[in-house]
Amino acid sequence: MNRERTPEFKPGPELSRDEIRHYSRHIIIPEIGSEGQRRLKAARVLLVGAGGLGSPTAQYLAASGVGTIGIVEHDTVDVSNLQRQVLYTAQDVGRPKVEAAAARLAAMNPHITIVEHRCRIEADNALALLADYDIVVDGTDNFATRYLINDACVLSGKPNVYASVFRFEGMLSVFNLGDGPCYRCLYPEPPPPGFAPSCAEGGVFGVLPGTMGLLQAVETIKLITGIGRPMAGRLLRFDATEMSFRELELRRDPGCCVCGDYPTQTGLVDYAVFCGTGLGDGAGDAEAAPIERVSAQWLQQRLGQADALQLVDVRTLNEHQIVRIDGSLLMPVDEIEEHFHTLDRNLPVVCYCKSGVRSLRAAAFLAERGFRDVASLDGGIEAWTRDIERTDAVY
Repeated sequence: MNRERTPEFKPGPELSRDEIRHYSRHIIIPEIGSEGQRRLKAARVLLVGAGGLGSPTAQYLAASGVGTIGIVEHDTVDVSNLQRQVLYTAQDVGRPKVEAAAARLAAMNPHITIVEHRCRIEADNALALLADYDIVVDGTDNFATRYLINDACVLSGKPNVYASVFRFEGMLSVFNLGDGPCYRCLYPEPPPPGFAPSCAEGGVFGVLPGTMGLLQAVETIKLITGIGRPMAGRLLRFDATEMSFRELELRRDPGCCVCGDYPTQTGLVDYAVFCGTGLGDGAGDAEAAPIERVSAQWLQQRLGQADALQLVDVRTLNEHQIVRIDGSLLMPVDEIEEHFHTLDRNLPVVCYCKSGVRSLRAAAFLAERGFRDVASLDGGIEAWTRDIERTDAVY
């Protein structure tokens, strides 16, 4: 394991005349100057995710002159992204995000290099992706990928500039720097599946990722130039509704399984299984997957039969009003404990949500309370609108 966790950034080549003009407002700051700008020029930053957080981070890193920016992103631009992912325009819908992002950043600053990694970051490619970069910026929105990025950073000796957003709240820290903690020191174990939904499931205030992504860019530039005090060992919590910031102290856990004094994990693992979102090699284990997952095609056929079926939408009222399956009963997952008694335990139940996370949680709840035939719609309303109704009524 690489224990050298405080990188040194050496100045790059001399700045050209055009670069001096481009970065003149930086260069005249005594704490940055020409040498600091040359450090930025020589730096290599890997941005994992080019969505709500990655959009502002990438733009400010590019504008500030970070010489090489790698972008890991497998997705394409969707119209629902435009509410917060400010790298993209309506003309980019359907285009690979990494391609659209690279074009936009290159147009902003012709003096930098953008490296496109059109792929998912996985346990089998993470260490190779990180190898050519100095700093990793985590712009993802799910626990499995956050744990993967953290562990890969610890094993590679790379700082991890972290942020997360949910509805109106955001968090920020720098992990794996010097004697500071890693992400696992803060969260040794992931929450139960569906307990903390992603932005796609729970929603996010459109400008919040802009605030937190901007702060990620600030921390990244501070690390490269050596100015100020980085957020290592500190966690910043931001509440947009109150416009308030709260700082908490974090300490490295000597017993942490990856960065502790005697680490027990020396490689990357199956993070979907670790976070309870995948079945892994134990897919046949009844305790690992007690809830049946049914396809949209199966549900369409089942709804066409005469036998009674209780179809339960466990999303919020706002989501239900955007798009729903005809005949479904609205019962938000957070309120299901109050209302599940209105369902008939003797009739089959199929729960659905946006993508199939919350519905698994709701179905498990019903199964624990005596419902004998309960299932979850795999892929949720997204699968239904894509495969059955074939509409663009998504969010």
